[in-house]
Amino acid sequence: MQENTQVKFKNFILDPFQVKAVEAIEKNHSVVVSAATGTGKTLIADYAINKWKNLNKRIIYTAPIKALSNQKYRDFKAEYGEKNVGIMTGDVVINPEAHLIIMTTEIYRNMLMTNDPIIKTIAYVIFDEIHFMSDKERGTIWEESIIFAPNDIRVLCLSATIPNAKEFADWIASIKDHEVEVVTYEKRAVPLSHFLYDVDYGVITAQQANELSKNNQMPDYYKIMRRKRQRKKSNEKPKVPKHSELVKILKQEGKLPCIFFAFSRRGCEEKAEELAYKNDFLTPEEKQKVIRLFNQEVKEEYRYLESVKLLRNVLQKGIGVHHAGLLPALKEVVEELFAQGIIRVLYATETFAVGINMPAKSVAFSSLVKYDGVTFNLLRSKEYFQMAGRAGRRGIDKEGFVISMLERRNELPKILELISSDSEPIISQFRLEPNTVLNMVNNYNEEEIDTILKSNFDYFIKKRDDVGIRIKARFNNLVKRLKKFKYINEDDTLTDKGKFATQIYSNELLVTELFSGSIHKQLTENEMCVLIASIVYEFRRSDSFYFDKKNKKYQWLAGKVIQNRIIEKELNVKAIRDLWKVINAWANGCEFEELSEYSEYQEGDYIRLFRQMVDCMNQIRKATQDRELEEKIVNCMNKIYRDVVKFEF
Repeated sequence: MQENTQVKFKNFILDPFQVKAVEAIEKNHSVVVSAATGTGKTLIADYAINKWKNLNKRIIYTAPIKALSNQKYRDFKAEYGEKNVGIMTGDVVINPEAHLIIMTTEIYRNMLMTNDPIIKTIAYVIFDEIHFMSDKERGTIWEESIIFAPNDIRVLCLSATIPNAKEFADWIASIKDHEVEVVTYEKRAVPLSHFLYDVDYGVITAQQANELSKNNQMPDYYKIMRRKRQRKKSNEKPKVPKHSELVKILKQEGKLPCIFFAFSRRGCEEKAEELAYKNDFLTPEEKQKVIRLFNQEVKEEYRYLESVKLLRNVLQKGIGVHHAGLLPALKEVVEELFAQGIIRVLYATETFAVGINMPAKSVAFSSLVKYDGVTFNLLRSKEYFQMAGRAGRRGIDKEGFVISMLERRNELPKILELISSDSEPIISQFRLEPNTVLNMVNNYNEEEIDTILKSNFDYFIKKRDDVGIRIKARFNNLVKRLKKFKYINEDDTLTDKGKFATQIYSNELLVTELFSGSIHKQLTENEMCVLIASIVYEFRRSDSFYFDKKNKKYQWLAGKVIQNRIIEKELNVKAIRDLWKVINAWANGCEFEELSEYSEYQEGDYIRLFRQMVDCMNQIRKATQDRELEEKIVNCMNKIYRDVVKFEF
């Protein structure tokens, strides 16, 4: 490709940074693309897919969340044809022999660890949202997906701005022994303007907020209320800005549609209902479109569910809700109406910002503080800019507007720093888990293991021997523990129990202790379902389950299976109690709508829980050599994977 000539692909004239990326792909190099949200990184992925598809090589497209995997599967199937595209997630496998396979990053990592035959056929792996490698909970998955890949596989890493992109690329080049090019592009197609919305001063710039704060003109209302309560026992509430007032301003200034991010599912729904009470943004014709699409996509038997009724009501006024607790069909309706421009205000959690290419004129934040599972913290800059980047529609808007509601909790300096630039580098979260250690012992000799242990990004950055010594010590300690529990023999070969655990990718020791021996012979299929549900269940503060206090069966079940320290320590007995009625009802064939009688769980949460159960069951089925257990697990899967839980593409 020559300079100063226009390069076209799929009727698009490529920008210079896209040209540089596709030239690197043509040279069979790996590429790290660091570019602002909305600049066209997906087109580079399309180029790689198109090139290798034509050369009869296999492409893997990995995504950080299942919802994005499903969306990409639908998109690519429409683009390249059903027979050319496959999908592999924990509970869905379609067309695994295809040239292009979309999968979660976890599935790709697991295939590498177990030397799946597919690996030998791969030419290129596309990592969408590679900055997820910094995620505390799941970042190790991304890092291992690079470390354990054969050196002849090339990678295309896509991300919003990465300050240490060169260092990251140098790490990949150093452990994979091939050239890795860096392509950066910080200029957005639609520039962003950042504002704060204050209860007294309205919409102001960061600079204005800073000046007001310096002049003591923005008092911390929370501190004032605390003092008042101490002196007068006042019940007065702090003055806070109202989302409905901000929407009113945005409407007056012609800055709709707006994606309004709120970090609580209930908060999204409550705000949508509150806004709909006094606002209607749609014409009669648009209302008819909403009703037609809703009736077409949402099955009649689900229309009486509370979440469905709520969404139908607000959608008819041009207001939407999008979060993980909704039925998949509802999310698809919301996405379609948003794409058509019928939704003027969409209240969404941060999952809407991951991979879904649906920009708006404005993005608003109900708060810049989010609960991280342990405590409330200010957003990280990567999180903020991932969501803020949805502001501004290419070819429509001259600029995108980002407005954050200011609560005056004495955090203004941190907030001003947060919104100033996307300055968060990729950091290593590499940690050794039993599954990784068992697969390393099974597949590599001691010298190869030493090399792998020093291949992580943290070691590359620090280049210090003590880092390598510490990780080798952690490895040896884990091996010692696994020998103690009979996963590894003294001659460093895996026992049957160890081989079983190599196929289990989460809670591997607990699952192995429960299902690799004979414990399962004492259990009914429903009891197995309850046990597996308690293993995969992820606690949320808002969870509330109804259970019969007189029913002590959960204690009896726990007593039956607790046979050693691992099970006793790791088994969530409270989850067995909480989930007992729900899982038994579903396994016995109840209607989906009946589940609302057993908990405050949302519909989308049920679906996610059941699909995670099926994922775990699939792993057990593949790991076991016991035909009786395999048969029981398949029966359990059939009890759980039915009705709305099944994927529909």
